[in-house]
Amino acid sequence: MASETKAAGAQAPKDEEAAAAGAVPAPAGVADNTGQGGLASASQVVELADQLSACADQLHERIMRDIRAYEGATVPEHVQAAARALFEDEVILRQRANGLYADAATRTVKSLGKSQKVVIALTAEAAEKIRKITRIAEVSGLVAGLLHLAGAAATGQPASILAALDKIRAHAQGVEATRPPGGAPSAAEAT
Repeated sequence: MASETKAAGAQAPKDEEAAAAGAVPAPAGVADNTGQGGLASASQVVELADQLSACADQLHERIMRDIRAYEGATVPEHVQAAARALFEDEVILRQRANGLYADAATRTVKSLGKSQKVVIALTAEAAEKIRKITRIAEVSGLVAGLLHLAGAAATGQPASILAALDKIRAHAQGVEATRPPGGAPSAAEAT
């Protein structure tokens, strides 16, 4: 118990430094791989593919939850159109994640300049945002960033990957900024 408290205390300054630098803390169990940039090994590329697949799962659940909310009533055309577009994005995201799995050994990036922890933390945050965003229309920009990241990772071009990470971070922060301050979470967010 004391060692857990000590370890938690040692981790807090690192997390505070990461937050000050605009980084998102990584989910529990994600290695930092200190000294090695993100996506620098086949296992790190597979880890990203896992996270992109998790984002696709969250997207699918979210779309279905919004459709089921109409409880058999006619779903408005604009909601149907948004759902169709997001279903297509889900398929593309899964295809790109599968491509990363298949080609992980050849998709490594030697000089990304971001740690694996930052890459995975951003994609984990995106999956959580997809689950919690109140309006489904707000999901599309975040999904576009994930698709950009998946495509960029497949090319192995650090500049494209960094641009995609910036797009995800900016959209995630933008979604937070559009929420009413101090507002209680909606019923959709509570689930």
